[in-house]
Amino acid sequence: MDKNSVKEINKELLTFIDKSPNAYYAVSNFAKMLDDNDYKRLYEGEAWKLSEGEGYYVTRDDSSIIAFRIPESGEVQAESEECGYSGFQIMASHSDSPSFKIKPNAGITVENSYVKLNTEKYGGMIMSTWLDRPLSVAGRIVVRTEDGVETKLVNIDRDLCMIPSLAIHMERKTNDGYSWNAQKDMLPLFAQINIAGNDGDYNGADNTDSDLNLTADKLQDDSLNKTDMNELQDVALNKLTADKNVLLGVIAQEAGVPEEDILDTDLFLYNRNKGTMYGADNEFIGSGRIDDLQCAYATMKGFVEAGGDDKSTSSIPVCCVFNNEEVGSSTKQGAASSFLEDVLKRINHAFGKDEEQIRQLYTNSFMVSADNAHAVHPNHTDKADPTNRPKLNEGIVIKYNANQKYTTDAVSGGIFRKVCELADVPVQTYVNRSDIAGGSTLGNIATTRVSVTAVDIGLPQLAMHSAYETAGAVDTVYLIMLQRNSILSLLRAREMEDMLSGRLKYAINGIIFETTKLITYLSKLLFNPYPITFQLAAHKQ
Repeated sequence: MDKNSVKEINKELLTFIDKSPNAYYAVSNFAKMLDDNDYKRLYEGEAWKLSEGEGYYVTRDDSSIIAFRIPESGEVQAESEECGYSGFQIMASHSDSPSFKIKPNAGITVENSYVKLNTEKYGGMIMSTWLDRPLSVAGRIVVRTEDGVETKLVNIDRDLCMIPSLAIHMERKTNDGYSWNAQKDMLPLFAQINIAGNDGDYNGADNTDSDLNLTADKLQDDSLNKTDMNELQDVALNKLTADKNVLLGVIAQEAGVPEEDILDTDLFLYNRNKGTMYGADNEFIGSGRIDDLQCAYATMKGFVEAGGDDKSTSSIPVCCVFNNEEVGSSTKQGAASSFLEDVLKRINHAFGKDEEQIRQLYTNSFMVSADNAHAVHPNHTDKADPTNRPKLNEGIVIKYNANQKYTTDAVSGGIFRKVCELADVPVQTYVNRSDIAGGSTLGNIATTRVSVTAVDIGLPQLAMHSAYETAGAVDTVYLIMLQRNSILSLLRAREMEDMLSGRLKYAINGIIFETTKLITYLSKLLFNPYPITFQLAAHKQ
């Protein structure tokens, strides 16, 4: 594999991650990628008119996106006269990563000096990795307008805050398994008031007034009469109100809107450390949000790059990126929602399919759930399964779980392995140690709404859910190759039919597979001039 190509592709990935501090920006950047490649944007609130040979995309909640291409009729009709196309090739990943969400009324004044931000955990991060590194705030705001309300993306693109750790002199157990408290230990330092050169003017409130030198002791002074007590309480309340909204002034300035017009926010902390390639031969990448933007970017890039060549395939390629995988997917824009189901039904209805045909198409469809996997850790090799031990830069990982945390079974795993062989992409396997509970994925959640055969895969990585993770540079390229060069759509049902021996058959994407002769037949198709697009469906480790 050409080293320069690997370097260039991963620089693009790291730039994408840097410009995608959270799910809202990731989806906005994917939409731009699709716009630049002549995909047409659809809106859920409008009627859809779809044309053969065209590409489309639709977003939900600004944080999930589904793109698809309609094949041209000439080849498709020959493959499936009844339905026009044989099924859907679906690839899915997720746009979110563990972080800290900014609570409403976020400012907390400490000792009449510091202002810290009140946050809560989003997802299951390694909390200690968020300490002592530059952070900022990004997300979306809802703004009052003359016509109603509108949403705006906002990113404070500078080092804005930090979560300082406690000195070891004050907590001697820091290196002995300290348990981090999200409400106490993980609130970022944001500002300081009452210092020389700082006018303290946050949100129009002058916090340097001498009356703001209030303490709990003064309010409890028994010598105060009722009137004085009420006045002091009013001043304290006004100060609290000013400080708790301290962030809004900064957000309003960045967004270019009056502070009073900001009606609500969805804001998150993000790590400001930029991604990098490292290692003796630049074989590793390090960055925040590798889980799961590495898979999301690679699958979308491969999907777009295949778009000019696969218009005559027998099934519809679909690329999904869902939000909220890190918190269970049970939102209107998550994998457990109706989003994918709604999109597939609207495609079918646009081409006159009835409910009977829709169910036939689902039976003949395939999903790849793409969410990163755990690689063997160089310092903790004992944490990996004894016989399934993925390594960085050694290929795409197929995930298995007996309790169906992952969707992979023998059929879907076998099909995916053969596709990887034909695309010249190496494959590894991941299974949890039997005495360690693993994570879950969006694949088995998405298939509860759209019941299709599915496989869970991922790219191997280290330090999953850290604020700064590590993955293999070559693996990024492997997934792009698979998405761009997938072989499934090469397989023609009618061509396969003559080979059947009456033994085990399996229908997928309008293709009939026969176990004993499949390998020989597929080998003949390796250099078939028809391009292929194989969509993945994101999963979780």
